[in-house]
Amino acid sequence: MDYIDDFSEVGRSDVPTAGGKGAGLGELVRAGLPVPPGFLLNTAAYELFVHSNELAERIQEYAALPPSASAQDYEDASARIRGLFAGGMIPEAIAAELRAAYHQLGPAPDSGPAPDSGPGSGEGAGLGEGAEPAVAVRSSATAEDLASASFAGQQDTYLNVRGADALMEAVITCWSSLWTSRAMAYRSREGIRPDQVRLAVVVQQMVDADAAGVMFTANPATGRRDQIVIGAAWGLGESVVSGAVSTDDVVVEAATGTVVSRRTADKEVMTVYAGRGTREEPVPAFRRHQPVLDDAAAATLAGYGARIARHFGSPQDIEWALVGNEFFILQSRPITALPEPAGETPRDWSVPYPKGLYFRASIVEQLPDPLSPLFGDLIDGSVSRSLNALMDEAFGKSSLRTGDLGLPAINGYAYYYYRTAALWRLMGKTPAAVRALIRGEAHMGIQGWRDYSHPRYVRVVESWSAKPVADLTGQELLEGVSALLDAGTVYYTAVQSIIPVATSSELAFQKFYDRFVRQDGDPTAPAFLLGYDSEPIRAEKALFDLARWSRTVPGLAEAILGTPTKSLARAQASGTTPEEMDPGLWGQWEHRFQLHLDHYGHTVYNLDFVNPVPADDPSPLLDTLKFYLRGQGNDPHRRQALAAGRREDSTETILSRLHPARRAVFVRLLRWAQGAAPIREDALADVGLGWPLMRRMLRELGQRLAAAGLIADPGDVFWLRYGELSSAVEFGLAAASSPAAITGAGRPVLAEAVAERKMRWRGQRNASPPQMLPEIRWLQKSLAGMMPEGSQDQEGNTIKGVGASQGRVSAPARVLAGPEDFSRMQPGEVLVARITTPAWTPLFAMASAVVTDVGGPLSHGSIVAREYGIPAVLGTGVATRRIASGQQIEVDGGAGTVTLVPAARG
Repeated sequence: MDYIDDFSEVGRSDVPTAGGKGAGLGELVRAGLPVPPGFLLNTAAYELFVHSNELAERIQEYAALPPSASAQDYEDASARIRGLFAGGMIPEAIAAELRAAYHQLGPAPDSGPAPDSGPGSGEGAGLGEGAEPAVAVRSSATAEDLASASFAGQQDTYLNVRGADALMEAVITCWSSLWTSRAMAYRSREGIRPDQVRLAVVVQQMVDADAAGVMFTANPATGRRDQIVIGAAWGLGESVVSGAVSTDDVVVEAATGTVVSRRTADKEVMTVYAGRGTREEPVPAFRRHQPVLDDAAAATLAGYGARIARHFGSPQDIEWALVGNEFFILQSRPITALPEPAGETPRDWSVPYPKGLYFRASIVEQLPDPLSPLFGDLIDGSVSRSLNALMDEAFGKSSLRTGDLGLPAINGYAYYYYRTAALWRLMGKTPAAVRALIRGEAHMGIQGWRDYSHPRYVRVVESWSAKPVADLTGQELLEGVSALLDAGTVYYTAVQSIIPVATSSELAFQKFYDRFVRQDGDPTAPAFLLGYDSEPIRAEKALFDLARWSRTVPGLAEAILGTPTKSLARAQASGTTPEEMDPGLWGQWEHRFQLHLDHYGHTVYNLDFVNPVPADDPSPLLDTLKFYLRGQGNDPHRRQALAAGRREDSTETILSRLHPARRAVFVRLLRWAQGAAPIREDALADVGLGWPLMRRMLRELGQRLAAAGLIADPGDVFWLRYGELSSAVEFGLAAASSPAAITGAGRPVLAEAVAERKMRWRGQRNASPPQMLPEIRWLQKSLAGMMPEGSQDQEGNTIKGVGASQGRVSAPARVLAGPEDFSRMQPGEVLVARITTPAWTPLFAMASAVVTDVGGPLSHGSIVAREYGIPAVLGTGVATRRIASGQQIEVDGGAGTVTLVPAARG
């Protein structure tokens, strides 16, 4: 046959003609798995239908939507295209083969006559001899069920189709589902053009299932590849796949078939045949709480799962059905969004040194995740040295003793540690510290930062930048990393002396203004601090200007928008031209973008150097640039000018009515606050000045150690302990040329240790570290107002935080763990994160509001949110745990609340 293929005739190499689902079923049949009989209508049939009905040009016309297309645009295009299919006729050459293949199918596999009260009962169950076979008609797109992107659920499935005429109708409707709005938008986001897709159709005999469900051959919650997770319910499986019914959950150890854990659900409804189609009906009372699969059945099914995963060579998402005691495999696709394996989430927060207090504040706010091993080994000593130096300058020599302070890690999380006796000694010397701060001694205060700390940091970075990284010895690379990290921590220590100056100035102005100046109708105090330049705002304007320039070059904006962000980022990092772009256009643009990265690419998302900075991976900046290229967002120059104009007008109005004495105090406090606030942002933005070079040095070491057989990937260098790294250097495994190599090992020597550390780190990342240790209730309560994070005990639909920027917004949330998630941010969503640093600023252009776990009214997030004119609620403590991406929330920046909006019932 030209258009019909038997499952046994196709395999993984036939995706262009069989589609992803069809190719997968062919592989299952070839591997001897129990697959219900059926056949495949290949993509040649789709192409002939489109050609014979003259649909191709109109499909491409309707589907060619611009990058700025809205959801409604996709809905409209989908309706037009599907209308074309509905009016088409299947050519007789296809129809004849389809009828013949359908009539060759016999009755469905059946568990035999079932009692009326049992699963599988209902109209159409237990097909009699000679009845037309019931089939499922499923899409099998050429861009579906692939290892790179599953596209699951983007096209449609039609169940319990009976009769050749009904089958013809279902096939046409299935073909047209290639052009649903969700499928078109999905392909657009993945960079797949409308002319690159075709659709095959799987016609598979339905089984009269007693039970059905899904099976994952790796644990989707923890990423563990040694566990198989089964979801099971009574009746047919489609409602399980869609999430419409409750399921039993069984976790099985893959190697032994042992049931590790199970949760038996209250299964209220099930899906059964209903003549033509399906319906839901109540589960009989005696089976609602009965396990669908006992341990033996779960082990048998898991055995099939392990066999399928081995056949495909990757973890699989499998649909299955049970008829009597016999299992059937309905389909299998790769799991594309499987997390990396994670260890246990820590619960014990015992402290290593009992006579002291531990705080997650100040520099620790920019370390929201557990520390990578190498960074953790280096940062404690580096911070201790810089803090000791600062304390000596602030409080006088000999203020601190060995072991008085440090930055230890508990369950991987960094904490500031102060010995109790040291805290009492320092509190007695506070006046001396205040005098040093005001005078700007050494690297204290704004003047110290400007005249000493910042220039010193720049000199250290420039000194090491002058040496080609590839020419340095292993020992020199280690020395460079330590020198740059020490310079960074000394610099951050200086920044910590700026923060209280800026904070004090803003609080002093706000208190005076609110108490002695403000009248009804006057703006809030923060309005007088808006419209000034700072490094994050300058970076935003530079990116906007780059987008504006790009639109002046013919074809450039379209080329950038038409190239996937990942391709642009890879090309920028490697110095090559993206395959999708003309080299001439790329050459004009790449140089300008590199200048932007050279100036602003050192801002850090997280101080741990395991995390890339924009200079390493500019994807987040490119996503924002595309946002501007589509004409979205506001012109930051105009926004700043309007804010400055409102500020000056308000200032003149206030000054005109104040008594001279009160006016003098108002002006003095205002100028103090206006001068300090932008400097804090400038200082914070440059904390990572040495990070791009430090990461290049470490990756150079990583490349050498990978070549020597110590680690599997250059990036694994961040997961070594410092002792391991220094020993490798000492033994010549990191020489500049032809490093020594470890021979005789079947795999890199430290591969297992690195994998275990990564797994433990992922488990630690799921924890919620207390802000203060030991967990002494009365002390935590008394110091709660000084902590940057709210209570983690909040329940109910309202989450309380600190109102940091006025306004109210109701919109879907987007919860981001870090820059690896930035591409998921959609314009108009509420940005929800643990904390935001200057490197997060590009996302503020797309966000309708900002919500964080950590932060306060004078933190970076609040300042930038006010500049953007969007509401912000910071310091909630629980937002990233209580809010899910896509969930509708209401953000009230004035009241400092976030309300979780219950999902509408359909």
